[in-house]
Amino acid sequence: MTAPRQDPLRDPRFFADPYPTYDRLREGCPVQRVPTGSGGHHSYLITGHAEAREAFTDPRLSKDTARFFAGRPSNRDLHPALSRNMLSSDPPVHTRHRQVATPLFTTGRVRELRPFITRTVDDLTAAWRPGTDIDLVADLAVPLPVTVVCELLGVPESDRATLAASSHNLFDATDATRIDAASHRIGDYLSHHIESAPSSPGDGPLHAFLRACAEGDLDQDETVSLAALLLVAGHETTTHFIGNAVLALLRHPDALDRLRRDPDLIPAALDELLRYDSPVSVATFRHSTEDLRIGGIDIPAGHPVLIAPGAANRDPSAFPDPNRLDLDRDTTAHLSFGHGIHRCPGAPLARAEAEIALRTLLTRFPNTSLSVPADSLTWRPTRLTRGLTTLPLTLA
Repeated sequence: MTAPRQDPLRDPRFFADPYPTYDRLREGCPVQRVPTGSGGHHSYLITGHAEAREAFTDPRLSKDTARFFAGRPSNRDLHPALSRNMLSSDPPVHTRHRQVATPLFTTGRVRELRPFITRTVDDLTAAWRPGTDIDLVADLAVPLPVTVVCELLGVPESDRATLAASSHNLFDATDATRIDAASHRIGDYLSHHIESAPSSPGDGPLHAFLRACAEGDLDQDETVSLAALLLVAGHETTTHFIGNAVLALLRHPDALDRLRRDPDLIPAALDELLRYDSPVSVATFRHSTEDLRIGGIDIPAGHPVLIAPGAANRDPSAFPDPNRLDLDRDTTAHLSFGHGIHRCPGAPLARAEAEIALRTLLTRFPNTSLSVPADSLTWRPTRLTRGLTTLPLTLA
């Protein structure tokens, strides 16, 4: 096994198309030590499907970032609500947070939200006309999920665009200062929003969320932390899910035609669309708390471990001919929502939003096409998520 000399996840070619890099790394070894960032730091990157599933459920891989960075020098200034949330904790803290979050996204709760999601999509697309150009990312994929999650948290309409912009900046892989500043804007806003709720009249979504947090024994800081996570993770990845899915279909006319002719196939197609171009390219931070062995590779204690769902979903040992979009493929084992105790609790909501968005686009504008060459599209410069900056379409 020959480890790469440079960080393979910061190469501009990786941002444009990570899959050749993932293939090359996986073929060398599905678990390998790679340089990450600057300053001579290294992590263990997992690109194989079986190895990723194993790592997702191994309790020796901790999500507790505070534990890992304790005593280490840092020039970062993330808001505590975004640096100590459910995604960066282990049981029992993680368990308490998840017990509050999961009921917000049950099948029944999402079913209740579907009329609101549909109205939101209808409102966002009301001015669309055949023959005109739109940016699917800015005009639908960004505002839809942020509107829905803000509805869940009782965030006023006047504040939603600002919060969406701050969340967008959190995923900017090129500017740590910008990330930290965005985290404070979100954390400070949600702290004020939650602190002022008890004095405001009504019994809306925010009050219901606060009751759930209180019943789950979350204190105010933990409540702000959970709200921040739901806001950021709840809409950023869904934005990329919608954009990536539309682009994948436009680049695979046969699959697109099947769904145009029978939109009722869309729900079943979502898993293959998620597998083919996962909105989560590399899962959030983990570290080894003791020596362990995964995929035949020894990982010493105290090292960062990066699990790449985007790579695992293209592993040919799990999905034959993985670079082909195949709507008939069994993709129930894809890892786009993670696996194990940290599997995304908002998966049912993300699926509902993507389904309704795709159904609206394909039924109202069945002959929509790209307005620019596919190879001219640009992607967000971040290793965590994979998503387009814009998706220009001509409606038809």
